Amino acid sequence: MGKNDLEEQIAEHVLEFQDRYYRLAFSYVRNADDALDIVGESVAKAFAGLGSLKNPGSLKAWFYGIVVNTSLDFLRKRKREVLVGEEILLNFAEAESDTYENPDLGKALADLPEDYRTVIILRFFEDLKIQDVAEILNENISTVKNRLYTGLKKLRIKMAEEV
Repeated sequence: MGKNDLEEQIAEHVLEFQDRYYRLAFSYVRNADDALDIVGESVAKAFAGLGSLKNPGSLKAWFYGIVVNTSLDFLRKRKREVLVGEEILLNFAEAESDTYENPDLGKALADLPEDYRTVIILRFFEDLKIQDVAEILNENISTVKNRLYTGLKKLRIKMAEEV
């Protein structure tokens, strides 16, 4: 398969599943504009890293991995940013952000450690099989199952505390 064919296949794939990738990015950053930026950056990374796609049949898992890693990079970068003074922030209009249909679930998910949150989002919100999640995260299936079980347990506890 030539480079142009692969580029075209990636473009078609991203267009077909753009809503899923946006939702995935949004589940990390909780801001519509940032999520769109992440998807755009992920597409750029995919085209730049065509050589890392060993099997075109695993395009979906490969691109999910790029979106997850780009989202995590964004969050790490944001943590390092220096907060500006309140008076500067008041000069800017408040950004509009999307919300989860269930705000308690969204807050409980956000409070989970990154490893657990990622597995839960990929498994249940993106409806991926455990084997696909393991491939995306480059982890053993048993590790993914353990994180899923532990993450769901922590999520239940947090949700029970909210009630």
